[in-house]
Amino acid sequence: MFPKGKVILSGMQPSGALHLGNWLGALKNWVNLQQDNHCFFTIVDLHAITIPYEPKELPQRVLELAADFLAAGIDPEKSVLFVQSHVPEHVELAWLFNTITPLGELERMTQFKDKASEHREAQNAGLLNYPILMAADILLYHPDLVPVGEDQTQHVEFTRTLARKFNSTFGEYFTEPKVYEAQVPRVMSLLEPAKKMSKSYGPNHCIFLSDEPETIRKKIAKAVTDDGGTADGRISGGRNLLQLFKVLSDDKALKQQLDDQYRVGELKYSEFKPLLAEAIIKTLEPIRKKRQELLSKPKQVEKTLLSGRDSARVIAAKTLSDVKERMGLA
Repeated sequence: MFPKGKVILSGMQPSGALHLGNWLGALKNWVNLQQDNHCFFTIVDLHAITIPYEPKELPQRVLELAADFLAAGIDPEKSVLFVQSHVPEHVELAWLFNTITPLGELERMTQFKDKASEHREAQNAGLLNYPILMAADILLYHPDLVPVGEDQTQHVEFTRTLARKFNSTFGEYFTEPKVYEAQVPRVMSLLEPAKKMSKSYGPNHCIFLSDEPETIRKKIAKAVTDDGGTADGRISGGRNLLQLFKVLSDDKALKQQLDDQYRVGELKYSEFKPLLAEAIIKTLEPIRKKRQELLSKPKQVEKTLLSGRDSARVIAAKTLSDVKERMGLA
């Protein structure tokens, strides 16, 4: 994939329960990447407060997301797992970057326009400056690669632009990180397969990592299907479910058999859906149980995050010191 020893950084907002799409699209890949690379994974709580939220719920969401990471296989012995707000260098570097960021670069960001439109009643400077903080999140640790979803690639390009701006103004220092593009399946909503799986559409649209086996069976039973035979590649309920089974099952012969049945419109969903549900349960049940175990010992999870904070700050503090020296502030 890549030579050993690459520095990799990525993160997620503590915005609620993770689902199967999050696991297949990000977490599973992170777990694999940590085997041969130097990985930093962060819970970006400062980004989460740029839109309306409940302050009393935020600490629990951070804890639950940390449990999700650990339950999915993020190993604190191999990776640095920390909370963004625990490392104050993120905010200080973001302010320094504010001073060299052209306003026009921020105003053209697609996600700002989308978020501002979605939260008209709560537009704030944090939404506008979100990419600057994200650039600080990334550049503090000098990563080679940044695994992000397609909605965040523009922010990584902005980070590269900001790195070039800093280097041209204050001397060569930052390496421009690249987007890590993993070949991951596009997981769609169970009820509206034209849309990506998202908890924002409602709980029956997705499979949560915390769902009990019976809940998973019921959700799959209610998932929309089609008559099969849609060989033109267009998104459909049946194709979405079949794609999930192909990703989760190791039975090559059965996958080929089901694919053949689907192509000719003979797939029997009354028989296929239970197979899919059990494949999902087999995949997620160890994560769910480990998650429950971790949440029963919150102090242990918090200790892991504090250890990650200390490791992250060693590198973040050095980067910030170097930046301030180059900017004439040290």
